[in-house]
Amino acid sequence: MSDQNPKTETGSNTEKNPDDWTTGDEPMTGAQASYLKTLCEETGEPFDEKISKAEASKAIDALQGQSKRLKTA
Repeated sequence: MSDQNPKTETGSNTEKNPDDWTTGDEPMTGAQASYLKTLCEETGEPFDEKISKAEASKAIDALQGQSKRLKTA
């Protein structure tokens, strides 16, 4: 048995593409919804409460790049 933690190795599941998530089709989590709603308000994008976990993750990634609050100087 290996002493290495597979979750800390390169290519871990923490960086898995949302399209490959086994639970990606489930409704987004409460935390995702809250953060996404905030990002939508900051960027003027519409908020869709019915998107999946995977769709929410992709939307969060996209909107983080547009948020004035999160842009670095």
